[in-house]
Amino acid sequence: MKIATYNVNGVNGRLPVLLRWLKETAPDVVCLQELKAPQEKFPEQAIREAGYNAIWQGQKSWNGVAILARDKNIQEIRRALPGDEEDSHSRYIEAQIEGISIGCLYLPNGNPLPGPKFDYKLRWFQRLTEHAAGLLAAGTPVVLAGDYNVMPTDLDVYKPERWINDALFRPEVRLAFRTLVDQGWTDALRKLYPEEKIYTFWDYFRNAYGRDAGLRIDHFLLSPALDKRLLAAGVDRHVRGWEKTSDHAPVWIELAGA
Repeated sequence: MKIATYNVNGVNGRLPVLLRWLKETAPDVVCLQELKAPQEKFPEQAIREAGYNAIWQGQKSWNGVAILARDKNIQEIRRALPGDEEDSHSRYIEAQIEGISIGCLYLPNGNPLPGPKFDYKLRWFQRLTEHAAGLLAAGTPVVLAGDYNVMPTDLDVYKPERWINDALFRPEVRLAFRTLVDQGWTDALRKLYPEEKIYTFWDYFRNAYGRDAGLRIDHFLLSPALDKRLLAAGVDRHVRGWEKTSDHAPVWIELAGA
């Protein structure tokens, strides 16, 4: 099974790019973030014509997450992260597909800091960590995929010294990511490429993509049952070079059958 995650940075504005990539790579499951579309404006028909079923949780102007599955049934589990009933951000959706629980997430950016946005990011991370512990305890195969808005180590950012005071690289945020992983999750890309420079995001400004001034902020965390099934992982970085594309590139893993 090939599973991908892709922050599309506006599902309707980038729809031609998304459909081109789906046709080119044909992943079995796709987690999308930053739909930037209300629930009723999700391009369901175009996605279905591309061969995918979909569930989604939209939000006007920003946020929004979706899970797509090619010729597979999607059993929705939840469409919000537990722990705060007053949280109105559309940042998490979870489903089961062919026996695998898939959590698609868009973790808050957290800038500027200090301030309420950074505090919200840390609270959201704590809620994710608590929910992830429950998923592990259940013992079923789980993938937590999406835009985590964190560079876990210096290897994941082109010039670490420039990001010391950014919410994506603050020690508190990197510690939160390590705490989550240390529950027993596997960072899929780092398992296969422990020392390689791998980026998933390049800013639109200052020719970041051309200079390869990137960040690795889109991650796959795998439960122990799936860690054993991991065959391959990668970044479709060439998609970042397409016209009118997202500032993220799609990231993917391949899993062996159960």
